[in-house]
Amino acid sequence: MITAFPLFESLDFPTPSRETLGQAYDAVGAALDEGDLPRALNLFDAQRRAYESWSALVELRFAQDTRNAAFVAARDYADTLTPFATGLETDIKKRVLSLREQAAQHLDAHVLALWEADITTFDERIEPMLAEEARLSAEYTTLLAAAEIPFRGERHNLSGLEPFQQAADRTTRHEAEAARWVFYAENGEALDRIFDDLVRLRTEMAKALGFDTYIELGYRRMRRTDYTAQDVARYRERIVTHVTPLVQALLQRRQLEMGWDSLKAWDEALVDPKGNPGTAGDYDLMIVRAREMFANLDETGEMAAFFSAMVDQHYVDLKNRAGKAGGGFCTSFSTEGTPFIFANFNGTHGDIGVFTHEMGHAFQNWKSRTQPVIDMLWPTMEGAEIHSMGLEFLTWPEIDLLVEEGAGERYRRLHLIESLCFLPYGACVDHFQHEIYARPGMSPEERHATWLRLEKLYMPWRDWGDLAYPARGGRWQAQRHIYGSPFYYIDYTLALCVALQLWLIAQVDPSRAMDLYRGLCEAGGSQAFCSLVRSAGLIVPFEEDALAEIVHEAEQMLMM
Repeated sequence: MITAFPLFESLDFPTPSRETLGQAYDAVGAALDEGDLPRALNLFDAQRRAYESWSALVELRFAQDTRNAAFVAARDYADTLTPFATGLETDIKKRVLSLREQAAQHLDAHVLALWEADITTFDERIEPMLAEEARLSAEYTTLLAAAEIPFRGERHNLSGLEPFQQAADRTTRHEAEAARWVFYAENGEALDRIFDDLVRLRTEMAKALGFDTYIELGYRRMRRTDYTAQDVARYRERIVTHVTPLVQALLQRRQLEMGWDSLKAWDEALVDPKGNPGTAGDYDLMIVRAREMFANLDETGEMAAFFSAMVDQHYVDLKNRAGKAGGGFCTSFSTEGTPFIFANFNGTHGDIGVFTHEMGHAFQNWKSRTQPVIDMLWPTMEGAEIHSMGLEFLTWPEIDLLVEEGAGERYRRLHLIESLCFLPYGACVDHFQHEIYARPGMSPEERHATWLRLEKLYMPWRDWGDLAYPARGGRWQAQRHIYGSPFYYIDYTLALCVALQLWLIAQVDPSRAMDLYRGLCEAGGSQAFCSLVRSAGLIVPFEEDALAEIVHEAEQMLMM
């Protein structure tokens, strides 16, 4: 059932150069000159897969050890080479699009629409700017990965501090949050400088390409072809209308249940009055239990076999360690048809969420690996997040295996509450970015003030107490997407709106929900976001009533 994965350590993609890239793209161009479009498209796709597999491995190794000099050097080399490769790729796309009628016989309309967006995002004039953008993003990642935060006689990286931030003891949570924000305050000047340089660069790129602001360029770089910034703005307004009041009510109830005199920012992470449930055990036990969970969850045996192949062939890296980049992600090697899961387990319930989330990405990428062109292997980001967030909810029936003994129902409740709480935060991050790039000349102080104003709109309950740095509006600097992936954040909330629809279906018909999910995974990136959602018979988040029903059902469950 599962095509054998090559051992991860055996992967060794040739390092490209300007010369070898030029030769490869010359061959594509020669096929076009000869009028052989099918051959040109096959060569083009093969070259893109080869380059992206190499680039993904370079990026992954850097994330696995940001202190390894060889990995850093390889990442730096890739950062300078990728804009050159993008230029060659853009030239071919332009040539193919000039043959639109002929190209339409060989490429899906969605792929052509993606390419139409792509060719507006690059010009050789911005090549050095792209390299500098990548360097600055890497600087941010390295700065955060190097954190060694003193706390109660030990030193922790940012991920290692998280268990204390959601401890049952309120003093522990407060002190852990204080320690975290001391790190950001001490590095505030560097963080402001990095972001200032990024905003300036991105704005310069947008101007060079003929855009008024980076916003339109940012949307095109995200390959958003079937909705606009105006659609997103209306969607954010609905979150304020439908979700923010429910979250505020849930937090007020929590304050009463806990007996707190007031709700502080360091209290929000403690969702369960009995203490947030932890994992079933250590890493080894979690892997054993995950194998069992997928075997029980998917009667076809496909998920279990897929996960076992990933573990056995070393396509997972889940343990937290010094020098490792923070966060979690799924990448893939399209020449092999194999995804890779990266995370930082720290013993909290967050390990379960991150694991099931990234497993959703991996399963989708594997299911859609036979799509005909590289552009269809992954959906655009908001589409891709449906699969990750969808699996978070579809694993509910078997999630007891991953949670500490007897805490399965508490975990499900916590997961739903945290998902709802995320929607206003995700909208706030997106709104902040729109304001930043609409007014790129803001000073660091103005940016912090902008965040603070929006935080009060989307999360009016937020009280930072005596934590001076976030109280001045510094919370956004902990969100890596704002630095490295501009406008990639509302995607999570859009996908969550769809994933929650799968959750509602699963409450009454688990088999149908799983079948819908499997179909979405197989579709991969074959359609734009709205089309992908509609094809599954689900409601597009931009529609008026998309959030209302979800919030109503969640309220019925949580406020009982």
